[in-house]
Amino acid sequence: MVKAARGGEEPIEITWKPFSLQQVNQKVGPDYLAWDEPDDELHHSVWGLRAGEAARAQGEDALRRFMPLILEARHVDRKELNDKALLKGLATKAGLDVPRFEKDLGDRSLLDAIAASHTHAVEDLGVFGTPTFVFENGAAAFLKMLKPRTQEEAVRSFDALMPVMEGEVAVGELKRPQPPWPKGIFDRT
Repeated sequence: MVKAARGGEEPIEITWKPFSLQQVNQKVGPDYLAWDEPDDELHHSVWGLRAGEAARAQGEDALRRFMPLILEARHVDRKELNDKALLKGLATKAGLDVPRFEKDLGDRSLLDAIAASHTHAVEDLGVFGTPTFVFENGAAAFLKMLKPRTQEEAVRSFDALMPVMEGEVAVGELKRPQPPWPKGIFDRT
């Protein structure tokens, strides 16, 4: 929404990195690795990460086109991401080379990249959830938000929060009491 509101006048650079909530929230045991499951048992969220890596194989621009689509499919449309037809449709919509995407999606070595990214995030950066923003100066911050109602609200939140997350390292946590959230917050459209 911020990108759309600003019309590209101020580029927002995002380097997407895979992080597995399935792994971090697993209760199987200390030796369990979500990405080691066989394909037919791989959690749908790991399939989503794998699809992201298959898109990334076609370049960062391809991934930037693909990510909003897969995030919308999961978080707005509530789709399970282990549906290869869904993933192929998203790749088509993102303008990817679909035969290459399908071939790359079948490559289990993509799971190695997911494992490495996740391990780095946990062990080196202390990441525990998504989204976590990691800035060039090394600052990192987890942010839980509700979808802004308008572009203006999105821009205002973005402009207020980014400098705090990047520069105010003394702010350890800011959290609204729940329940209740502020009255009417879930009545948003």
